[in-house]
Amino acid sequence: MRNLQSNIGVQFTTIGDTERRGEMSGYHRSPETIFRLDATADDVNGLSASDKLNVDGNKAKFAIGFEVEKTTLRRGAVMEYPLFKGFERDNSCGYEAVTHVLPLVGRSMWRTKVFNMFAEAKHIIDEQYSPSDYKCGGHMTFSVQGMYGYQLMDLVRPFSGIMYALFRKRLNNQYCNGNIEMSSNYGCSKYTICKINENCLEFRVPSRITSVKCMMDRYKLMYTILDFAINQPDARLSKFHRAIRPIILSMYEGNVEKADAILGLAVHFTQFLKTGKIDKYTCGWFEGWTSSRNSNFSSLHRKYKRTFRPLGCQISSINEFKERYDILL
Repeated sequence: MRNLQSNIGVQFTTIGDTERRGEMSGYHRSPETIFRLDATADDVNGLSASDKLNVDGNKAKFAIGFEVEKTTLRRGAVMEYPLFKGFERDNSCGYEAVTHVLPLVGRSMWRTKVFNMFAEAKHIIDEQYSPSDYKCGGHMTFSVQGMYGYQLMDLVRPFSGIMYALFRKRLNNQYCNGNIEMSSNYGCSKYTICKINENCLEFRVPSRITSVKCMMDRYKLMYTILDFAINQPDARLSKFHRAIRPIILSMYEGNVEKADAILGLAVHFTQFLKTGKIDKYTCGWFEGWTSSRNSNFSSLHRKYKRTFRPLGCQISSINEFKERYDILL
């Protein structure tokens, strides 16, 4: 992306703290986060009328932060970036780059400036420079101005089926498989699908970030989820899916069949989040039937739908499930 720094609107730059933000820190010991939510009238004026609902004056109401976990970081790439608050050693993966708190806004030059920060950090984000593996995650923390985490959980839950569908293979991961119903009464337990913090939520279920484009797509998706959760909480699921379909298509490089399969699976996960009942469409993902490391059978049987009775027919149930979702395995 081209250099967007100019005298017009907000400028995202480094702060000259190279000694701390441009070096590797211990786990959870990177420097403090900067909240980069403020802009100028020029930035706000570039938003559509509907997207301006998510701005308070010249400040974004929605915020997001990413963790970019990697097994190896490109030599010479660890330096101060406008995007990252710093770098940390990670116990499960190796290393992680943690972003500042970023404005989560609609399509505009303001958003493009955020995306430009992603592009400037490509040597950290892109797999071809800094690789990762299955142990790495892509945690996303997000917030809405004036809301507690438990309040936001109740609003986001009806639109979170898509997160389960996209990251279905991590639903059985021990580091993010708690509170599968996204209950707002679960407390602040760490190893959950969506962790509740005092003033924000953290989706722990997303898989590793592999490219700048991947990070941009996830940003767009989270903005749409929050926009519906806050401004259209009673919208039909079909309307929400029409809104996110172009993003899902982008995630799957324009593969219509896969994108539609993901949206179809999201319908079933949304029903689960509404009823708390596991059925033949969702069971295999929760139980890890596609995983050689975490596969279970009937460990969640108390949550099974009454009409779903796979007990006693393990092989046939697993084979039927794999055949149903062959395209997504």
